[in-house]
Amino acid sequence: MARDYYGILGVSKGASDSELKRAYRKLARELHPDINPDEQAQARFKEVSIAYEVLTDPEKRRIVDLGGDPLENGGGGNGFGGFGSGFGGLGDVFEAFFGGSAGGSRGPRGRVQPGSDSLLRMRLDLLECATGVSKQVTVDTAILCDGCAGKGTHGNSAPSACETCGGRGEVQTVQRSLLGQVLTSRPCPTCQGAGEVITDPCHKCGGDGRVRARRDITVKIPAGVGDGMRVRLAAQGEVGPGGGPAGDLYVEVHEKPHDVFIRDGDDLHFTVRVPMVEAALGTSVSVEAIIDGETVVKIEPGSQPGSVVTMRGKGMPHLRTGVRGNLHAHLDVVVPTRLDSKERELLKDFRARNKEGSEVVWAESASGGVFSRLREAFTGR
Repeated sequence: MARDYYGILGVSKGASDSELKRAYRKLARELHPDINPDEQAQARFKEVSIAYEVLTDPEKRRIVDLGGDPLENGGGGNGFGGFGSGFGGLGDVFEAFFGGSAGGSRGPRGRVQPGSDSLLRMRLDLLECATGVSKQVTVDTAILCDGCAGKGTHGNSAPSACETCGGRGEVQTVQRSLLGQVLTSRPCPTCQGAGEVITDPCHKCGGDGRVRARRDITVKIPAGVGDGMRVRLAAQGEVGPGGGPAGDLYVEVHEKPHDVFIRDGDDLHFTVRVPMVEAALGTSVSVEAIIDGETVVKIEPGSQPGSVVTMRGKGMPHLRTGVRGNLHAHLDVVVPTRLDSKERELLKDFRARNKEGSEVVWAESASGGVFSRLREAFTGR
């Protein structure tokens, strides 16, 4: 049976490279032979090193994901018996203990770096969310320096190689450890890893290649957006160091509460207060809908408290398809609390003619009404 390399490292099958590295470093600090002399720990460290070596090799990991074992038929990796590539990430062991990298140089990272994304919040009312809107906003971001076009240098001057690191972008130090002398590499503190320094920086940006500025841009919000959704404007964010490519600008929508309508996805809900007589005889009520304007809600005779009248296709448009949701009118039947003598006589006459009376209803047969809603809330039925 193929070995469970993911289980050995204690990670899931979809673990990223950074998750594999973190898991390996943690186990290396616990199980390394110079830290833990126990024989079982040494055997465990060997297993962990082999698992990390396999899972960080794309071809070997592909075989593992297909259910195979790339080290079967006698292949077991070099384990920690030698300090070659089979050590299972020797550089990561050193980094786990000393915080630096061991071995070869990474080289300068370069001055030009991508810019970061920016976030802008925009409050919209329900109508603007329903129909879409274009708005001009003012943003404060880093833009390309027009004094040096992002080079960071003044006039025709150019960057020069860093004297501290010799243009490598990093410096190396030797440390004594449990493993003997360890050579570690760190970003150069003078050039910050760029490998070059600007001796004559631009007077406007100070060598950064970018300056902060306020600018006006037009944001087009599509119809159907909802609270918390984000609209992406490509390359409208922060320009990167050294005049690097700009990140994106995200506009996050915050929907204002409406006085009448409550939104649920693409559907809209509202309440209609109906007098008892109107509910019994039937009536029509007009409502100013968000998109369609004046809309008539037809209330059928005999409508009960809590009934819902649904008008299809009168709700919000779907963001991608444009298909509109429904408009739901929830009926709140109002029973009069004060009656004059004539109204009281009329109702008594109606009661005398009406054969129905009050009765206690078994819970299983009750439908609608307050009790039914309470039962659903507490029992889930």
